[in-house]
Amino acid sequence: MFYQHTLPDYKQHTDLLEDMVIKLYSKGVTTREIADLIEKMYGSHYSPAQVSNISKQMIPKVEADHKRKLSDKFFCVYLDATYIPLRRETFEREAAYIAIGIKPNGHKEVIDYCIAPSENIEVWAELLQNMKSRGLKQVELFLSDGVVGMKTALMQTYPKAHFQRCLVHVMRNICAKVRVEDREAIMNEFKQVHQQSNKQEGITVLHSFYSKWQKAYKHVIQNVKDIEADLLVFYNYPKQIRSSIYSTNMIESFNNVVKRKAKPKAEFPNEQSLDTFIGIQAMSCNDRYFKRIHKGFGQVQDTLESYFE
Repeated sequence: MFYQHTLPDYKQHTDLLEDMVIKLYSKGVTTREIADLIEKMYGSHYSPAQVSNISKQMIPKVEADHKRKLSDKFFCVYLDATYIPLRRETFEREAAYIAIGIKPNGHKEVIDYCIAPSENIEVWAELLQNMKSRGLKQVELFLSDGVVGMKTALMQTYPKAHFQRCLVHVMRNICAKVRVEDREAIMNEFKQVHQQSNKQEGITVLHSFYSKWQKAYKHVIQNVKDIEADLLVFYNYPKQIRSSIYSTNMIESFNNVVKRKAKPKAEFPNEQSLDTFIGIQAMSCNDRYFKRIHKGFGQVQDTLESYFE
């Protein structure tokens, strides 16, 4: 009787500790710090190596998440890369490619991610193709920064989709190429482009911006003119959701969480450890926002559904 009584208690205690290890690991606490915390809080000794092995229990779950069946349609998909320290033979910051989408019903989801030494369109094209092969057949709008070749890759995989260039990235690029004393005025004026009530007003404000700064910054303004067709696409959609679809700010907030939680680790010892870490963040995000409706989308769900009929 004593044996049967204590075994479940022991197992429950062990499961509790292992759940705690995984939770702490997902929040960016290092294996050594986790080992110290577990010993102080529960009186159980775990070495950093044991903590690392427990965290590896998440690998099959992350691998399954990479292969899960996707919804057949998303209203919009945000694409962005962020850089995280990783060791292969040497230590470098490598690109984590991340795709987050919002469905027509307003539900947000980290769709997938992958890791590569640097950002290039070939990897993006592979990620897009993988998304399509897993069931994502229709996307109305993609948003990303100005990575070369993105529109071409999107056209090849999702030819009916539209493309919105992130206006925040455009503004940053402009500000990086003008004098410091002009930056505040230029930034404030360019912000007006996405704050109008309709597309025609946005065009008017944008062209006024050109006229004012053309003489001082001819090449900068020409660069903006060259991508004008991708700057105001968000005005084609209901005003209730425009604040969410003129930039990639939403995906950058997820990227910032990943980077903040990864920072205490200094570097990841291999690609699998980084992949598992991001996977834990992605699954946690999806659990947290499951069934939540993104701001504004609930008011126009029928309209957004109509884009797919």
